[in-house]
Amino acid sequence: MATVNIYLNFPGNTEEAFLFYKSVFGTEFYGQGIMRFKDVPPSDKMPPLPEGVMDKVMHVGLPILGGFMLMGSDAPPEMGFNVNKGNNIYINLQPDTREETRKLFAALSEGGNVEQELQEMFWGDYYGACVDKFGIMWMFNCSEKAG
Repeated sequence: MATVNIYLNFPGNTEEAFLFYKSVFGTEFYGQGIMRFKDVPPSDKMPPLPEGVMDKVMHVGLPILGGFMLMGSDAPPEMGFNVNKGNNIYINLQPDTREETRKLFAALSEGGNVEQELQEMFWGDYYGACVDKFGIMWMFNCSEKAG
């Protein structure tokens, strides 16, 4: 079955970010957990990795909602990466209940910035948006009607 996953690159704090997301969603890391660059087997086709990146996160996956997986990696400058926080991606969550929406919104916006408080919207959903403390942008759309 085909899936869509959200992949995030961080400038060296992937582990901190994913431990935070793990606490918010209450799920466990996928597969082998946090894989580090030092876990990459040596290969003649790849130059040796810089010593300073060995303990950085090569890959991590975390199930979030509705079968979606949040994935991430450190993108070290020593390997030619330059991470820029931008405004070109939101992760859209569609929780089943307003209670879950409020809980996730509160947790993800803590230490970050609320762009739009949760509220009824003209399209019929309970909606809000925030930027978490790591600069990741989140939207919330809950279709459960007030009751």
